[in-house]
Amino acid sequence: MKEYKKISSYEAEKVSKVVLLYSGGLDTSCILKWIQEKYGAEVITLTFDLGQQVDDLENIKQKALKFGAKKAYVLDVKDLFAEQYLAKAIKANCSYQGEYHVSTISRYLMAAKAVEIAEKEGADAIAHGCTGKGNDQVRLEATALALNPKIKIIAPVREWALGRDEELEYAKKHGIEVIQKEGFPYSSDDNMWGVTWEGGEIEDNFAVPKIEKFLTMTLPEDAPDKPELLELGFEKGIPVSIDGKKMKLSLLITELNKIGGKHGVGLCYMVEDRLVGLKIRGVYEHPGAHILIQAHKVLEKYVCTRTENEFKEQVDAKWGYLCYGASWLDPLMSDLDAFINHVNSKASGKVKVKLYKGSVNIVGVDSPNGIYSKSLVTFNKDASYNQNCAPGFIEIFSLQMKMASQIKGLK
Repeated sequence: MKEYKKISSYEAEKVSKVVLLYSGGLDTSCILKWIQEKYGAEVITLTFDLGQQVDDLENIKQKALKFGAKKAYVLDVKDLFAEQYLAKAIKANCSYQGEYHVSTISRYLMAAKAVEIAEKEGADAIAHGCTGKGNDQVRLEATALALNPKIKIIAPVREWALGRDEELEYAKKHGIEVIQKEGFPYSSDDNMWGVTWEGGEIEDNFAVPKIEKFLTMTLPEDAPDKPELLELGFEKGIPVSIDGKKMKLSLLITELNKIGGKHGVGLCYMVEDRLVGLKIRGVYEHPGAHILIQAHKVLEKYVCTRTENEFKEQVDAKWGYLCYGASWLDPLMSDLDAFINHVNSKASGKVKVKLYKGSVNIVGVDSPNGIYSKSLVTFNKDASYNQNCAPGFIEIFSLQMKMASQIKGLK
C-alpha cells in the first residue's frame, strides 16, 4: 500500500488508547486494524444506533471484537438524537442549498459521545474514518476539540491518503468483509433523518445515478397509484402525532420514513458546496425529514405575521448553513435557537399532508393560534373585510413610487 507523508500533528508513540467511531464499513474496518499496526495502540470502538435502517449492530460489535477491539460500545441514542438534535432541525426548517436536510447533523452527537467515552476509558485520542475532502472531519473534530481541547485526533484515511482501491486491497489482505465490491462502488451513511449515497457514477456530475441499484426507498415512478393523506399533529413546533396517534419523536420519524418511502418522497440529487472548497454530488433519501419540514413550514407561516415569516426564512437559512458547516457549538446557534423557540411557542396545530409519487403537498392546516379569519377572506357578500378601505391604502402605499416615476420622467 502506497504511503504518503503523514500530516497528523500527533506522534504515534504518544497515543496509547484510541476511541474509534466505528460503523463496520470499509473505512472504519480498515482503520481498526491500521491503528493497531501503525500506532500500536489499544482500540475501543464506538457504534451508534441512530435509527438506521439496515445495520446489524450486534454483528458490527462482534466484528470489531474479532479484529482486535479491546471493547466495543454500541449506544442506543435514537431518542437523544431525535429530541436534542432533530427537534431543533425541524423547528429551524433545516435544509442546505435546496432540499438536503443535513442528516449528518448526527456527527455532533457522535463527537460529544466520543469525548465522553474517551474520558470514561482514559483514552488520549479519538479516531474516525473521514477523508480530507469532506465536511464530517470538520464537524467531528471541531466539536470534539471544543468540548475537550486536549483530545488528540487520528484520521488514518486522511493522514495516509488511503484510496478506496487501496482500502479494498488492505481489507482483502486482512480478511475483512466489506459490502463495497466490484459492481457496487457506493458508500452510504444512514440514520433516521436520512441516507446519504456517494461513490461510483454519482461522482460524474453529468451521469444519471443508477438509484435503482442502491436506493432503500421506493422509486417515485414505482410508488402506489393512489395518494395517501396524513394528519400530523404539532405542539410548539414539534411533531407529536400521526392521524391522531401520539408517539415519541424518534418513532414518529421512523414511521414517516416507512410511509414516505413507500410513496417515493424525499429523494434529492444535489451538487453541494463543501467546507473544503469542493463541489461534490450526492444522492439523499430522507422521506420522513422532508414530510416534516414541509408540514412544519406551512404551520409556522399560518401562525406568524408576514414580517415574522420573512425574517424566519433568513434565520432558518443561516441555521441550516451553520448546521451543515460544522458550527453546532458556535454561540450564534444558541442565539438563533432562542428566536426559533420563541416563534415556535405558537406553532401548535394540525397539518394535512398528501403523498403521491414523490410529491409532498400540504392540503390543510389548522391551529388555535392561526392568524386567519374565514369571515375576512370569504368572497361572499357577508365578509367583514371593508374593501372600500383599499383605494386609500393603495394611494398611500404607492406614493413614493409615483413620486420617483415623476422625477425620473422630468430628467
